[in-house]
Amino acid sequence: MINVTVWNEFRHERHSSAVRSVYPEGIHQAIAAYLASHPDMLLKAVTLSDPEQGLGEKVLNDTDVLLWWGHTAHDEVDDELVERVCSRVLAGMGLIVLHSAHFSKVFRKLMGTTCSLRWREEGERSRLWTVNPSHPICRGVPEQIVIENDEMYGEFFDIPAPDELVFVSWYQGGEVFRSGCTWQRGKGRIFYFAPGHETYPIYHTPEILKIIENAVRWARPESIGDVPDCIKQPPFEKI
Repeated sequence: MINVTVWNEFRHERHSSAVRSVYPEGIHQAIAAYLASHPDMLLKAVTLSDPEQGLGEKVLNDTDVLLWWGHTAHDEVDDELVERVCSRVLAGMGLIVLHSAHFSKVFRKLMGTTCSLRWREEGERSRLWTVNPSHPICRGVPEQIVIENDEMYGEFFDIPAPDELVFVSWYQGGEVFRSGCTWQRGKGRIFYFAPGHETYPIYHTPEILKIIENAVRWARPESIGDVPDCIKQPPFEKI
């Protein structure tokens, strides 16, 4: 059984009727509902407004793979929580970073860069290209996925060179973007996946959900232990 926790700041859905019309129960619940349909996955959906910001010690210690979606409230995440999440990744917990969570404290700390990028929100068409078809995250995924309405994310994306580049996106304006990347940090596997703007039904797209499902299986740890001293990181510093 894979213990999966989907974390969402859950702000857009509460304050915007446009977002609620797409994700009435929240982005976290839409993703969790799909993953929970697989008998080998045990799901928990939590938010920033929950006690201990959704990721208390017990919840985090019981998590094999953590999915993170954030956008407007990155700075509200406690630095102590960031430390705990990063330590869990170094010890072996899988982490899947979705869309605008590229700018989360957790991802920036694990990457050691600003994780900034170019963006444009005009609801334009994009194509998600599978560029590493033999990768486990691509199992059962077509060569390309057309997303009719998407937010443009463009280069330069300030991240360390990925261990593996899995997907590349193209947008109507001509931009390209490294939209599916993996890294290893300590014992933990990390996957960043760009598609998923809050006002578009991207997380209702079967092919996108299939990628997330595959990523959960890929990021699942064999075991999670203590963080070895040789890979412990210094205390969190604000960027």
